[in-house]
Amino acid sequence: MMRPLAAFALALLLVACGHVANVPDHSYFRMPPPATLPVAGEQVFDVPIVIGLFAADGLYADRALIYAVDAEARELRQYHYQLWTDPPTRLLQRRLLVELRESAIAPMVIDELAASQAALRISGVILRFERVPRAGGGFVAAVAIKLRADRPDGTPFIDEVYRADVVAEGSRLVATADALAKAVDTVFAEFHADLVDHPEADNAR
Repeated sequence: MMRPLAAFALALLLVACGHVANVPDHSYFRMPPPATLPVAGEQVFDVPIVIGLFAADGLYADRALIYAVDAEARELRQYHYQLWTDPPTRLLQRRLLVELRESAIAPMVIDELAASQAALRISGVILRFERVPRAGGGFVAAVAIKLRADRPDGTPFIDEVYRADVVAEGSRLVATADALAKAVDTVFAEFHADLVDHPEADNAR
């Protein structure tokens, strides 16, 4: 008797599982190709530039896309199944590396170099990186990044917070991902301009 009952119970369990609602698929988002920065007519720095892995606290350290519930962004939440392909700390580091490398600002732009090697070292902290609803409808990509550039002796010559807001061209999350990329590129363009125009650049030539 026990074997038929066990088989019947297993069959009921399998039937019940077949009626469970499907778990949503995960969606993964990439940023579009990075923007092109002005290419230097002559090399701005003689030493290599090293861009470290960006830092982030709390929500911004995760791969999940973040959205604000209100237009003032007082309440933030994470999407459960909408993720970046890599953590934003890595995405933004690689993006800045590509943009500065292609701008020919230094003889070398890399993500790692021995501490004993003289280099201009750049670090970043993600302070905001989220989708915010607009009061009149639609969404804004809000970005704030603290960027710091250190001389070869370790002392900073740029240590600023850069901000940019870009309106998403549509309500889909992919439109927000594109807008976040544009906001990041705006931040990096301002940082690049500060690097090129800073008196430290004249001393490094």
